[in-house]
Amino acid sequence: MLPHASGQLLAIQTGQVRPLMVGGRRLVSAIGKTTVSGPIEVGVLGLAGDEQADLSVHGGLRKAVYALPSEHLPWWQTQRQAQGATMFEEALAPGYLGENLSLQGVREQDLFVGDRLDFGDVVLRVTQPREPCGKFNAVMGYAQAAKDMVQSGRCGFYLAVDQPGRLQAGASFQIIPGQRSVSVAQALQHKAWKHLR
Repeated sequence: MLPHASGQLLAIQTGQVRPLMVGGRRLVSAIGKTTVSGPIEVGVLGLAGDEQADLSVHGGLRKAVYALPSEHLPWWQTQRQAQGATMFEEALAPGYLGENLSLQGVREQDLFVGDRLDFGDVVLRVTQPREPCGKFNAVMGYAQAAKDMVQSGRCGFYLAVDQPGRLQAGASFQIIPGQRSVSVAQALQHKAWKHLR
């Protein structure tokens, strides 16, 4: 039996590409997502209406949807406040870290690459952890945010769409185990180690 054999979809978010200042440079990003009410279509390339600015690192068949355990948001809020920035007193809203799906009941150490999340109408497959970039630091408001993501393992994960359909907040899902050889947390540390060599 899996440690967490099921979970719940608390919220769904999509985003549009818009300007973002990163290190004094004006870039574009769709990292800030806003909550969708009602059901949404999920196709093989992701959620209807969701955009990605750089398809070399986001989107596509293997990174169609980005999910984050909602339990991480209070921790991230604490990290921002610890940087001494008083402008970060508001609680982080779902979608702020760029996640399309805010999930409850599943963590990176318990979920493995190849596991599937079965929502009934929609089936999503875990493909890899999220790897943070400079845009993440800019959105979070402090330079060590990407490092904190890797060190803490609070990264979330990308999903491929094995069965398109419609999703709605409040839906529950069952975890269908894959080969279970590498957890999302282990995959993140492996990628981080390779970058540090």
